[in-house]
Amino acid sequence: MELIQVKQRFGIVGNSSMLNNALETAIRVAPTDMNVLILGDSGVGKESFSKIIHQLSGRKHAPFIAVNCGAIPEGTIDSELFGHEKGAFTGATDKRKGYFETVNGGTIFLDEVGELPPGTQARLLRILENGEFIKVGSSVVQKTDVRVVCATNRDLLERSRQGKFREDLYYRLATVPIRVPKLAERREDIPLLFRKFSSDFTETHRSGHIELTAEAQQMISQYAWPGNVRQLKNVTEQICVLEDAGTLSAETVAKYLPPAEPSLPVLLGKTENYGEGLSERDIFYKVLIDLKRDVTDLKKLVFGMLENPVTPQPVVMKSPSSIQNPGHIQLPTTVEHQPVKPISAGGAGGGVILQTQDENSVELEHEYVEAVSFPAAEDSLSLEEKELEMIRRALAKSKGRRKKAAESLGISERTLYRKIKQYELE
Repeated sequence: MELIQVKQRFGIVGNSSMLNNALETAIRVAPTDMNVLILGDSGVGKESFSKIIHQLSGRKHAPFIAVNCGAIPEGTIDSELFGHEKGAFTGATDKRKGYFETVNGGTIFLDEVGELPPGTQARLLRILENGEFIKVGSSVVQKTDVRVVCATNRDLLERSRQGKFREDLYYRLATVPIRVPKLAERREDIPLLFRKFSSDFTETHRSGHIELTAEAQQMISQYAWPGNVRQLKNVTEQICVLEDAGTLSAETVAKYLPPAEPSLPVLLGKTENYGEGLSERDIFYKVLIDLKRDVTDLKKLVFGMLENPVTPQPVVMKSPSSIQNPGHIQLPTTVEHQPVKPISAGGAGGGVILQTQDENSVELEHEYVEAVSFPAAEDSLSLEEKELEMIRRALAKSKGRRKKAAESLGISERTLYRKIKQYELE
């Protein structure tokens, strides 16, 4: 059958190349008995392709049934698909035929096949391999002749790598894969679909004829349509019912288009201490919260030290002639129990010499200690530079012991480790 005839017969609207390729594949595979896997996002019309395949096959006069695997509870899906014997489980007061028995000779369409539980996947694989199945609660092997057409909006290969879908079942189902394009991939078809839906709803609801200006057509063509054809159909129906007949502007149409959600960045690589059960969005929010908290802690630390410098107890310093002194300033030979004052070094670094000693420190000999930089007006006040400088000092003071350095900085060891990696201090 010609492509145009198929579109007219099954109400397919659109002329995009991706849509035409999918339809041509369905037309060519329909007369065979090959298993077909229809791929595509929710709302793209995967069930329409299953009906095309059935109606153009030699089984068109036999039964056809569509089953939404994601809508059937896991505890009853085996009974629904394969049937059960009386007394097989609580509430099984009678024998029941499953879909594979009642549709014998016809076609069964398993929508959202990626949601099947593992046990059901094994039963389905047996049917695909040799046409045999066993009812729940029975030991009798039964035969069936059913063509299986499946659909999913999941990546079944990825789910198989995660252990959630059988790889052998995937290759049995995907004998011929057909990918149905989403609406954002066939934007040239959106005005045609709107015109088709508005015409149908005008007749159904007996409302006036609706048309769009060029700007309004461009707007709906550029919209993301995350719900695909189903969403476009619903929006068109709203407009036909709620708006008066005539030509609608882009401003009027915009009221019926919900704001598209911005896409979040995808986290790549491994994430530490976040748990495998979290979604990428949850992990992303956790990372943002942690980063914000770390930046806040560092700001408090930096500005607190700048505004309220700590005055420690003095320490004895010896041999000033051997002290590394970038500012070339005069230092006293000894300082004992005197008020400590920062001695400004006149160099570009603007450092200070702190003469300190506490119970945890050792006597400093021939050492220039630069505790806090007080930059001159022309120096950079970059938070990153000050952060890097403070981390280096803390690591030097703790002799490379990260835990002690983190405590002196007032941040967690994990945060310090991330900063070390960020600034390549290792």
